[in-house]
Amino acid sequence: MSTLLDENTTHTLREGAFGHARALACRECGHEVALGPSYACPECFGPLEVGYDFPTVTREEIAAGPANIWRYKALLPVPSDIEQSPNTEPGFTRLLEARNLARELGIEKLWVKDDSTNPTNSFKDRVVACALSAARELDAKVFACPSTGNLANAVAAAGARAGMKTVVFIPSNLEQPKQVNSAVYTDRLVAVDGNYDDVNKLASEIAGEEEGWAFVNVNVRPFYAEGSKTLGYEIAEQLGWRLPDQVVIPVASGSQLTKVDKAFRELVALGLVEDKPYRIFGAQATGCSPVSVAYKAGTDAIRPVKPDTIAKSLAIGNPADGIYVLDVCRRSGGAVEDITDDEVRDAIVLLARTEGIFTETAGGTTVGVLKKLVETGQLDTSLETVVINTGHGLKTLDAVSDRVGAAATIAPSYDAFVAAGIV
Repeated sequence: MSTLLDENTTHTLREGAFGHARALACRECGHEVALGPSYACPECFGPLEVGYDFPTVTREEIAAGPANIWRYKALLPVPSDIEQSPNTEPGFTRLLEARNLARELGIEKLWVKDDSTNPTNSFKDRVVACALSAARELDAKVFACPSTGNLANAVAAAGARAGMKTVVFIPSNLEQPKQVNSAVYTDRLVAVDGNYDDVNKLASEIAGEEEGWAFVNVNVRPFYAEGSKTLGYEIAEQLGWRLPDQVVIPVASGSQLTKVDKAFRELVALGLVEDKPYRIFGAQATGCSPVSVAYKAGTDAIRPVKPDTIAKSLAIGNPADGIYVLDVCRRSGGAVEDITDDEVRDAIVLLARTEGIFTETAGGTTVGVLKKLVETGQLDTSLETVVINTGHGLKTLDAVSDRVGAAATIAPSYDAFVAAGIV
């Protein structure tokens, strides 16, 4: 297991370094370990997540906070003075009522939670902000990650803002815009010949050998993952402190989906929203859909696959939280579905031309799965539904560049315009 602090390290965690977090608790056996750079249970090797002793929190206290994720700092593993530490201040992105898309799909009430407006144009800024806080408190010397693209962008930017040495690892065939979006923030972008699972394996090896490295989605993963909860908090607050009936969420590692569910359950437990049934649906691209395949087969056994899809930000062939995605979707009465790359492209254009939102391939996957869920009768069109857009389309221009363009090329005259029959 990787460490940031060894036996010769004199660094002491300050009081309240992780806010109201109590311990790291195993999701399988419940065993608890002290807060620190651990991610696997020493008893059963199950994944660890943050457990809390929450204080009493009111809606008014949250609303009085900043217009970013730190309005929920009492519910996150961060110190009370988190705003004083330089970070990218992500979150509190817009929740748009999608009337045109709803009408197109035949859904009575539809919202798009648009995370493309975060600092590096994806939801990853949320999780990275929480990981950065943990890295600081653990006195990390290097801030790093393996990534399918968006995470590398977010880590590189956050590291630059924090003044930390930052190294990001990506598959060498990653979309060029995402490579540029990382390299502009750091001169330590490392392209690895292989897919994401190969990159992740390398990162785990480095984390185990090199002291002082904080890999956001490896040795500080429990803290990193908590950032996804803020999507759920914001959706509920922006709906007037109530839970939606249905949510459609993209699945890569599966962490985002499970943490949105955790956020909803925490809000209920804290009395911030009324308890009610809600359904959660997972979205994958067919070329990398191990969770969808397992769901449809009615099994808990998720068989790793070699990704082959344009949705590279979802191209994790061995998803760490896949089994927990199955649990959440089945328990809530939802489902996990997948669509082809052509359907992903169609959905990107559909969202852009109905709601003026340009999404990347992950968002195209989610909107396309929403459409398929409606067509197959798996989603109740009479219920209020939220679909999450996790990133901006400028990151994956190649996905639709051959499908859109000039309607006509004409001479600069009115007669030419009329002859072209544009309208």
